[in-house]
Parts: sequence; structure tokens; C-alpha cells
Amino acid sequence: MLELTGITKSYGGRRVLDDITFTVAPGRLTGFVGGNGAGKTTTMRIALGLLSRDGGTVTIDGEPVTSADRRRFGYMPEERGLYPKMKVLEQIVYLARLHGFSKADATVRARALLEELGLGERLDDNVETLSLGNQQRAQIAASLVHDPEVLILDEPFSGLDPIAVEVVAGVLQARAAQGVAVLFSSHQLDVVERLCDDLVIIAGGTIRAAGTRDGLRAEHAQNRFELVSAGDAGWLRDVPGVEVLEFDGGYAVFDVDSDETAQIVLRRAIDGGDVASFAPQHPSLSQIFKEVIR
Repeated sequence: MLELTGITKSYGGRRVLDDITFTVAPGRLTGFVGGNGAGKTTTMRIALGLLSRDGGTVTIDGEPVTSADRRRFGYMPEERGLYPKMKVLEQIVYLARLHGFSKADATVRARALLEELGLGERLDDNVETLSLGNQQRAQIAASLVHDPEVLILDEPFSGLDPIAVEVVAGVLQARAAQGVAVLFSSHQLDVVERLCDDLVIIAGGTIRAAGTRDGLRAEHAQNRFELVSAGDAGWLRDVPGVEVLEFDGGYAVFDVDSDETAQIVLRRAIDGGDVASFAPQHPSLSQIFKEVIR
């Protein structure tokens, strides 16, 4: 398990990270989300040892991360770092050999990984001739070729079309299923919500929310309900303690100030006609994100 505890970082007199604490567990996909300048990339680089920290600790399996441990990490930076004049296969083989694999083993690994990522027909193309999306796939291959135990990806879905997103998502899910601890940042909240087991939301250099995806959704659904009924639900606006957020005839989404108010609404809905459903509404990651960064 990769664990960051109390990480702080300042540039000049400006603190850019303040008490950053979260874990990335083996076999789980952890989504790291936040706006531009929130501190995601700085946090990732500190975890990788690419940036120094002013305070806090980075540990793996309870021990301080060493340079030897970091050889077990895979990293994909947001900016592309491949050699543009090299052929795709040659590039990934070269990186595998830097990790100690023989040329034969490196070639087998690189070829299989590139085919898994949908680049099987591009093995002999120069990196610079690839589309931006295919360069992104090659960059992901570079982070995976040595079978890392911890995988840290900065915006891996940037520039990918929907089909490529599914391919890359499948690759990351497969690695997590093999026990890899995967941390990735993304601005595509719908992709994060669909893929991740755990979520970390950062804003202004501080963690605003962290936990399992389902746990965070349940936590932020405590006072929000959805009602679907045969009759007109306009009466909801007159119930004390109710704030109607969405309304369309017999459909309404609303917040309540207490469990008692929710029960009052349910009883009145039942008295007024057929109730198709009445249940807490689980908010989307986008809704949770907007709520916690206010």
C-alpha cells in the first residue's frame, strides 16, 4: 500500500500542498481529481520522489519509500516524454531493457503490451508520426512495460477518443485485478466515476474528500431524495424543510432537513396516489466535486 501522510509543499511564501493524506491500495483504482492548479501533479511527483517535500511522509507497506522501491513504480507524466524519432516498438523495448530485461524478454513484453493497447499495427512507426491519442497509448505502455507494483498516471485519458478510452480503461482494470495499486488523475469525471474503487478530491492544495466511490456517494446522498409518483408532486414546495431541486410533474429531486421530514414527504406521497419509487438519490462524482470544493 502506498501511503501519503501530512505532505506539505511551499514555493516561496505560498503553500501549494497542505497536509495531504491518502492511501493507494493494491488491487484498487484510485481516482485523483481536482481543478487546474489544485496540486495533483505536485502530489504525484512527490510520491515518486521527483520533487522534495517540506513535511510529511511517503511510505509503501509501512516503510519509507526508497530509490529501490521506486523502481517498482510506473509513471506516466502529463507531458509526453518519448523519443519522437524512435520506432514505437524500439522505444518500449529500450525502456524495458533499462529495467534490466534481456533484449528477447523486453521485445516479447513490449510487443504484447502494445498489442494490448491497440498499437499492434504501429510497431514500426516513428513515435512522432502517431496521432496524439496513439502517442498517449505508447506513453502508457512505457509506464507498464516493467510490470510495476504501483502505477501513477497523470491524465492518462487526455486526447483519447471513446474507443481508446475503453481500451486504456480495460488495461488499467486488468492491472488492478492483478494486484497493482493504481493512482490516476483525470478531468473526465464520468470516466473516473465509472472506473474507480476509491476517490480523492483535492482543491487549493488540500484534500476535500477521500474514500470509496460508493461510500462518498452514500455520504453525500443522506439528505437528497428522488420521488416518482403518478400524481403531480408540486405540493413538495409547500412542505417545511424541503428544498426542491428538480421537478417535472410526478418526478422530483429534493433535499430535506431531517429524516422526519423525509418520512412526512413519503406519507403524503402515498396518501396522494401511486408512488412508483421513493429513495435516496446517489449523487454523481461531478455533483460531489462541486459540493466539496465550494
